[in-house]
Amino acid sequence: MNSIPSKSIPAGDFSTWLGATKLALKNRAATDVTCGTCNGCCKSSYFIQIEPDEATALAAIPSDLLFPMPGGAKGHMLMGYNEQGTCPMLVDEQCSIYEQRPRTCRQYDCRVFAACEIDAGGDEKAEVNQRVKQWSFSYADETAKATQAALTSTAKFLHTHPQCFSDGNVPVATQVALLAIKLHRTFLRTEGSESERVEGMRLAIHCLE
Repeated sequence: MNSIPSKSIPAGDFSTWLGATKLALKNRAATDVTCGTCNGCCKSSYFIQIEPDEATALAAIPSDLLFPMPGGAKGHMLMGYNEQGTCPMLVDEQCSIYEQRPRTCRQYDCRVFAACEIDAGGDEKAEVNQRVKQWSFSYADETAKATQAALTSTAKFLHTHPQCFSDGNVPVATQVALLAIKLHRTFLRTEGSESERVEGMRLAIHCLE
C-alpha cells in the first residue's frame, strides 16, 4: 500500500478498535465507523449480500435489483451496482435506505485494510483506497504495535500463498483482511518451513468454514 497522504484521519486506538471489531465479527453486529461525508464504499463496485432474515432490507430494495447469490444457500440474495460501480440505493450522494440498509453495509469498516496495510482492491476501489491511506491509528504501547504488525504479516502471507485456500485462489481483499484479524495469532504460533506454515493456515482457514 502506498504511503499515507498528509491529510490523515484518526482511526482511534488500535487495540480498542481491534477488540470491537472481533466482537462485531463474533456477534455479526454493526460497526461504528466515523465515515463523515465519505461514501466511497457505495461507489466501489461491491456486490451486497442480503440474507433471508433481513426482511427490512429486502422490503426496502426493489426486487428487480436482487438476484440469487451464486453458490449461496436458498434465500441468500445479492444486490449489484450500476455501470459506474455505484450502489443503486445511493441517491444524491446519500444512502436512500440507510435505516434499512443490509447487514453487509452495517458491518463494513474500511479500517480493516488500514490495519493490515493492504488496499481494498484495484482501480474500482479508488475512493475506498484513498480513505484507507488516510486512516491513522494510535497505539497505547509496543504490544499494540506488534499486534498490528502481526496483522500485516498475516495478510501479506495470505496474499502471496494461494495454496492456503482450498480452491487455490486468494479471496478478495475484504476476506483476506478479516482472515488476518481472526488468524494472526495462529500465524505467529505456526513454526517450521514455509510449507508447514501454509499447511497450518490451511487447517486454520478450514476450521473457520
